[in-house]
Amino acid sequence: MSRRSRAEHRETPADSRFESPVVTKFVNCLMVDGKKSVAEAIFYEAVEILEQRAGQPGEGVFQQALNNAKPALEVKSRRVGGATYQVPIEVRPERRSALATRWLIGFARARSEKSMAERLAAELLAASRGEGATIKKKEDTHRMAEANKAFAHYRW
Repeated sequence: MSRRSRAEHRETPADSRFESPVVTKFVNCLMVDGKKSVAEAIFYEAVEILEQRAGQPGEGVFQQALNNAKPALEVKSRRVGGATYQVPIEVRPERRSALATRWLIGFARARSEKSMAERLAAELLAASRGEGATIKKKEDTHRMAEANKAFAHYRW
C-alpha cells in the first residue's frame, strides 16, 4: 500500500465567456507550450464556427459532442499466472471526460482543414452528430470491452 496520501483535487476555475469549468479543462488540454491565450482563441473561434454551421448555440453543441464521446467501458491489462488478460472495467466519471477531451483534440489535430479552429469545429460537429473518428474510437473501445467480457471476473 502507498505511504503517500491521496492527491487532493483542486477546483477548476470557470472560463470567462461560458462560466464553465469543463471549457477551462478543455482549453487547458488544447494548450501547447503554455500558450493559453492562443488555445482560448482557437476554442472560441471553433465555437463561433459551430454556431454558424449547426445553427444552435455553440456551447450546447460542444457539450453534446463531449457527452457523445465519453466511454462507459474500457479494457485494462491484468497479469494472472503468466497470462495477460484484457479485463473490461467501468470508467470513472473524471476519466470519461479526460478521455473524451483527449480523443476530440487528438483527432481534431489529425484532420486536414486549414486552421486548428476549423479542425476542432469539424470534429466537435461530427461528434455531436454521433459520427467521426472520436465516436469510432469510443465504439472500438466498447467493442473491445464487450469482446473480453469473459474475463470480467479478473477485476479487482
